[in-house]
Amino acid sequence: MPKVPPTLNNTSADPWAKLRTHFDQTKAPGYLARGYRHLLAHYYRLVIPAQARVLEIGCGDGELLTQLPNRRVTGVDLSPQQIARAQSRLPQATFHVQAGEKLDLPGKFDAVILSETLNHAIDAQAILERVNTVSTPETRLIVNYHSNLWSPLFTLARWLGLRAPAPQSNWLATADVKNLLTLADWEVVRTEHHILVPLHLGGIGPWTNRMLAPLLPFFCITVFIVARPRRRPTETQPTLSVSVIIPARNEAGNITATVARTPQMGAWTELIFVEGHSRDDTWAQIQHVAAAHPELRIKTLRQTGRGKGDAVRAGFAAASGDILMILDADLTMPPEELPKFYHVIASGRAEFANGVRLVYPMDERGMQFLNLCANKAFGLIFTWLIGQPVKDTLCGTKVLRRAHYENIAANRAYFGDFDPFGDFDLLFGAAKQNLKIADIPIRYRERTYGETNIQRWRHGWLLLRMVIFAARKLKFV
Repeated sequence: MPKVPPTLNNTSADPWAKLRTHFDQTKAPGYLARGYRHLLAHYYRLVIPAQARVLEIGCGDGELLTQLPNRRVTGVDLSPQQIARAQSRLPQATFHVQAGEKLDLPGKFDAVILSETLNHAIDAQAILERVNTVSTPETRLIVNYHSNLWSPLFTLARWLGLRAPAPQSNWLATADVKNLLTLADWEVVRTEHHILVPLHLGGIGPWTNRMLAPLLPFFCITVFIVARPRRRPTETQPTLSVSVIIPARNEAGNITATVARTPQMGAWTELIFVEGHSRDDTWAQIQHVAAAHPELRIKTLRQTGRGKGDAVRAGFAAASGDILMILDADLTMPPEELPKFYHVIASGRAEFANGVRLVYPMDERGMQFLNLCANKAFGLIFTWLIGQPVKDTLCGTKVLRRAHYENIAANRAYFGDFDPFGDFDLLFGAAKQNLKIADIPIRYRERTYGETNIQRWRHGWLLLRMVIFAARKLKFV
């Protein structure tokens, strides 16, 4: 992006003079302000990987940066006095005296923080545009700002002397921030609301923020938005290789059709069959088809563990492609639809493509009514849990880049190996890594061979327990 001077809504020679004077004269934050920053830092630690290169624009005296575990941190603020304090607190960090609207730094960052900076920005759009100059396609911008609902209470607190004087704040509604992000070529990944009580109050505040704030989002003080650089449409897409992982248990009658119907995509496509303790001759059929098609890239594995999730992880470990796809061997998701997923991931329009069976009409025996109700319910719960729309969590077809999967696998300990099916493991992992998720509608077909391996009541109860467990890790934290 060319380095052009931002257009500001202030015609003075130094539009930041009043702000700079105010923050130069601002003393160290008091007890209440430090407590609030401690709460903010808790949520930033949940969003930003510990190994990320972090930039905070409007860092003040570095209070927030001191509470992050990241080693490679940089801070920018327009106040020389605040920067001097920050440097003394974090001598190993790098600090610059700059206005965000004129951001000009060498290097790129994995995470950029705008913590209440937009509330006092002279030109919020200009700041967001300048962040593009220090970003890669994988950079995540995290913005937090005050909810307008709390503005009268902040004013009252200042009158009572409970809150330090502050410059006049911009009135930013969530719709305004999202619009500014769009204008500055950013795409929203997720939106969350945190902090009902900004005080400790003998433990009451943290308990309230953990247990009640997720249930009362519109009453929270702070809005968090995670965004990524917008992918510009191009005439050509990068040519990527593809690995299609096919878990197969008691699917002997579908193996030949799977090979015949799966299209070649990208630079090349490999099929990886993972057979899992079948009672029929699935393994023999896999071996036969692989031998009959030496012109195709076909790998064959026998699962040592149990469950589809274990089979998928074994297949991913053996994959060589840039893009990883899961295709259930029951062929209820037509393999001919896989190119839809490829184009979404290869173009960068999303980083995790999730199949959705609940848009187009299904075959008459495609899904039983209770299963349909359960799938719709899980979709609503997941949308609330991860802050992104997910309509169908249990469609077996999920697609992502191998590099993103490796990040999910490396951080799997956060949730633990709790999912025998693999669907929730990947979705929760993608949400934790702030990947952009896209629903891909597909036409769901009924089986033509064999019976489902799903046990409705036992597995449904297990899935519900997994949702409750993940909610403790994603929402009630």
